[in-house]
Amino acid sequence: MSNLIRRETGHAVAVQEQVGQYLTFLVGTESFAVSILDVKEIIEIANVTRVPLTPDYIHGVINLRGSVVPVIDLSARLSRHCSEVSKRSCIVLVAVETSEGSHLIGMLVDEVREILEIPPANIQPAPDFGTDIRTDFIQAMARVDDVFIILLAISRVLSLDELSLLSDLAQSQEHLIAASD
Repeated sequence: MSNLIRRETGHAVAVQEQVGQYLTFLVGTESFAVSILDVKEIIEIANVTRVPLTPDYIHGVINLRGSVVPVIDLSARLSRHCSEVSKRSCIVLVAVETSEGSHLIGMLVDEVREILEIPPANIQPAPDFGTDIRTDFIQAMARVDDVFIILLAISRVLSLDELSLLSDLAQSQEHLIAASD
């Protein structure tokens, strides 16, 4: 982080330019990123239990140290095809804040790339594509060298109604796991 000094009415004021750190990953051939502050853990694909009667983008649930965590197929959620799990696929666990508190959600991605430090000067607002594309999932666009990376708005990738569905799903799965022990 760099400190910039600017003069206002004769007083020196220190202003910090915040360089954000972002975890970058691939979904298909596209580069996406989320703030490293939202990422709790990155895990290999574990035994994912499919849950009947859920939307296609809900890949299933995993048992993470005794807690049931829903896993979202990010490709399907972004209105693309369902991901095909490969050796490079993994689950990025993120914390999503709602009025009810923090929820741990897994995002199935095709490949985790790296953590990048991106200065604010390289981040631009999401472009307006019109009404055919859900731009509410896009927080901003980051330019790194000559490549654009889509910064996802994690809190909007799932609507509150969908988070409620996931919470109900996790609770019902916890009851099933407890009953089978």
